[in-house]
Amino acid sequence: MSGGKIVRERVLNVVQESLRVKERFFRENLDAILEIVHLITRTLRRGDKILIFGNGGSAADAQHIAAEFVNRYLLDRAPLSAIALTTDTSILTSISNDVDFSLVFARQIEALGRKDDIAWGLSTSGRSPNVIEGLRKAKEMEMATIALTGQDGGEALEIADYGLNVSSTSTPRIQETHITLGHILCELVESELFASGGGGEKGI
Repeated sequence: MSGGKIVRERVLNVVQESLRVKERFFRENLDAILEIVHLITRTLRRGDKILIFGNGGSAADAQHIAAEFVNRYLLDRAPLSAIALTTDTSILTSISNDVDFSLVFARQIEALGRKDDIAWGLSTSGRSPNVIEGLRKAKEMEMATIALTGQDGGEALEIADYGLNVSSTSTPRIQETHITLGHILCELVESELFASGGGGEKGI
């Protein structure tokens, strides 16, 4: 078998695996996804906010999702209140240096969060200590909590009010599913809040 053919087959195998993981996840979680859409819609409609956080690729996903809410997804509309807790290097490094890295999100949630806001944590293992501590602090403050996890969900899935777990041991496949879900949630929430008011789709 030629090298080119092997590479092509590998590409197709990765795509097929990703599709299988996503299809299983969305089939198993449709009702829970709709519950989260309604939660986010209610929260933003009454003027409360979303705080989103994670590590590594999940930090990038948190920033990506926050940007879609604050700016726009498909519709021209008013900005929505979402903050990624992964962007301020001075805050992240000062908490890590002066207190502990496990508290980099919990301290920000304590400072910025309010009752009835949403704390939305992402962890491909469900075991990231700083994500778990962030969710715990949010629950203490009577915020609603969402966890997007992978593998068996870990403690993050157990803590969260709303948990969606990707039953896979592959970090790339879990992350691909998480960002697809993030896009779906953005689209459905935006539609609920603004579609009746019109607005065009964005160009890329």
